[in-house]
Order: sequence, then structure tokens, then C-alpha cells
Amino acid sequence: MTTLMKERLLEELAAAEAELAEVKAELAEKPDMGPGTGSTGAALWEMNLARRDRLEMRIRELHQALERVRLGTYGRCLVCGAEIDPERLEIVPTATTCADCARRGRHL
Repeated sequence: MTTLMKERLLEELAAAEAELAEVKAELAEKPDMGPGTGSTGAALWEMNLARRDRLEMRIRELHQALERVRLGTYGRCLVCGAEIDPERLEIVPTATTCADCARRGRHL
């Protein structure tokens, strides 16, 4: 299963990096956001900034998950050491905690 999850993580990483490149290209051209312009440029700019931040965080999480695969610790809860349910990893492949620790709000 780890090989399949590694492939999935790599695919998600490539997709997130491609999307990030698109967002950065959109952010390279700052619209006129002066008062009275009536432009939606400011709102779009802010949405793209938030999108960029989310993508950068996702890329970090994917790199961390791939590092856990490399170390042989992928699929283990970083809090209690228990195995993370494969169904949880299927839904959230970057999960770092088992469902019990997540429910209890236990994080590193």
C-alpha cells in the first residue's frame, strides 16, 4: 500500500505545484485597485493570495508525507504511534494522526 500511496502523493504534489505556478502567474499582474475603479480586481487578488497560501501549505504537507514514506513511518500516528486506518489515509493521505488522536485534538 505504501507504494500506491507514494505514487498518489507524488501525483498530488505535481498537481499542487502546477496549480501554484498558475496562481503565481496570475498574481504577477496586479490589477488597478484604486478607489472608485469599481473593479473586482481587489477581491480576485485577495482570493488568489489565499489560494496561494493554501497551495503552499498543501505542498509542505505532501513533502512531509513523502518524507515519512522514505523513513518508513508513513501511516503511523505521530502522537501515539498507532497505525492510521488505511481508510483515513485514503481520504486524507497527508494525515499525521490516527482518528482517535484527531478527535481528542492531540497534535504535535
